[in-house]
Amino acid sequence: MGVELTDLERNAAAKDEVNWITASFMALFHVGAIVALFFFTWKAFFVAVVLWWMATSLGIGMCYHRLLTHRGYQIPKWLEYTLTIFATLALEGGPIFWVATHRIHHKYSDHEGDPHSPIDGKWWAHMGWILMGKSMHHDTSTLARYVPDLAKDKFHVWITKYHYVPMIVLGLILLAVGGWKFVLWGIFFRTVVGLHFTWLVNSATHSWGTRRFETRDLSTNSWWVALLSWGEGWHNNHHAHPVSARHGLAWYEIDTNWYGIWLLKKLGLAKQVHTTKLAAVKHAKEMAEFAAPEPQSELVSAQL
Repeated sequence: MGVELTDLERNAAAKDEVNWITASFMALFHVGAIVALFFFTWKAFFVAVVLWWMATSLGIGMCYHRLLTHRGYQIPKWLEYTLTIFATLALEGGPIFWVATHRIHHKYSDHEGDPHSPIDGKWWAHMGWILMGKSMHHDTSTLARYVPDLAKDKFHVWITKYHYVPMIVLGLILLAVGGWKFVLWGIFFRTVVGLHFTWLVNSATHSWGTRRFETRDLSTNSWWVALLSWGEGWHNNHHAHPVSARHGLAWYEIDTNWYGIWLLKKLGLAKQVHTTKLAAVKHAKEMAEFAAPEPQSELVSAQL
């Protein structure tokens, strides 16, 4: 006689299942990153830094996150596709998977259904969700529900299917130009560092930091995560105003990804840029508090 499992029980069972293919590649890249430390050269190091910026700032932050996921601004298709290719070099999957996962995160943030919340454990939020469970293996129909805009774009569908191709091509180029030292630093070390800095946004900024806005989740602002992730660490600001292409709202909140978008706007390449200004938010809050009715107890005492 069979036993019917609840959805919660299925999810709990899924979290115990190791994604061996993903885990194997992650282990390989981490080993490669450690080996790179024994083959240091300044040229290889600077190659890694430039590729880290291209993949995680231009690619993940500016493109996957602020452009494709939240549509905080618009750019020409040729530039959108170029930045998308840069993003695939971060080894975080194709645009349809990444955008769908992040939109699911915003819908269920720190509640049941969030693919990477610290309420399931800080290790889970950081990288456990990548290595175990179903988050990395949603079927196409599930993903398409969250990304109808990207599912209609032939390029994004294609690059999602073959998101590993740019990384392979880059590896071959680095091997031809600088040998294995360039490969170890430009592929393995750079990728591992970029992954962990990106994952800190899921784990650290939902665990520690300051909260400027009262949101329905645990999001916080973290200056040190912002420095490591090109501005993505101003996460409470982002969850309060997700469409804003600017996450660092105060003058002292360094937001490198926003500076890149601002530059594109000045060059006439970025249009319909959505931004939230902290002064406007404070003014709106003050007006709301001023217009709010007095508490009932105070009204009664006034009448008496």
